[in-house]
Amino acid sequence: MPKARFIWAVTFSIILTGYTTFTLLDTFVIPKESVSVASAETTSVSLANVTENSYESDGVKITLTEKTVDGTKVYVADVIVSDPSSLMSGIANNTFGRNITQTTSEMASSQGAILAINGDYYGFRDSGYVMRNGYLYRDTPSSDEDSEDLVIYEDGTMEVIKESDVSASELKANGAMQIYSFGPGLVSNGEITVSEGDEVGRAKASNPRTAIGMIDKGHYVFVVSDGRTDESEGLSLSQLASVMKDLGCTVAYNLDGGGSSTMWFNGKIINNPTTNGNKVKERSVSDIVYIGA
Repeated sequence: MPKARFIWAVTFSIILTGYTTFTLLDTFVIPKESVSVASAETTSVSLANVTENSYESDGVKITLTEKTVDGTKVYVADVIVSDPSSLMSGIANNTFGRNITQTTSEMASSQGAILAINGDYYGFRDSGYVMRNGYLYRDTPSSDEDSEDLVIYEDGTMEVIKESDVSASELKANGAMQIYSFGPGLVSNGEITVSEGDEVGRAKASNPRTAIGMIDKGHYVFVVSDGRTDESEGLSLSQLASVMKDLGCTVAYNLDGGGSSTMWFNGKIINNPTTNGNKVKERSVSDIVYIGA
């Protein structure tokens, strides 16, 4: 072999060996400055102060309490948000339509919620306005002229309206972000708007209940009661309205109740959801109302 070619072969071999050695050291031995996924997640979680009954971050404060009203357990989540967009809706499987359901827990987990309650179970009906997070899914009014909806506007305010008085497109043009069509309204302008005998069609007088209310813009209450058990009979709409007024609500609205009534917080079901009192189990529903981080 010519001398020049021999020298080149030796030099190339040394360079190749050195590069291979450095690559192995760089991969397995030489320490580097790094941030692990676990560290990043820990930093994110540390920004919020979380206990069994509370959550507090820069933009969200939630406090859970439990009380007994007329022999019924009632669960109250007091919610203060700096940004009204933290109050959101989720729909089952992120898909609008009938017979598309998930449990409140499943939807809350998939949406990354902090707190959630069941919504109006829009999929059980073919009519009634449905708007979620600014998107109008259904603008067909209910055949009941007295049907009342809850509207949550972009600025965080709430209003109970009659579908016979205003179209869904008008509400959207006025800044509506959420429209729920179960009802009825419970409190308006700080006054109870249901009477002792008012009840939702097909409903019993005393039921598990779910309600949402506004104390002031950015200050809300989520309320769920147990019912249909030996420990908790349930609440009438009149009793529920009294609870909401006593909590300081200027506006309050009745959402789907009965076996649907569920409150979920920080990965756990807070109440005792049941359809007939024989078994504590979540019902699959169409949608949730939740607070996002």
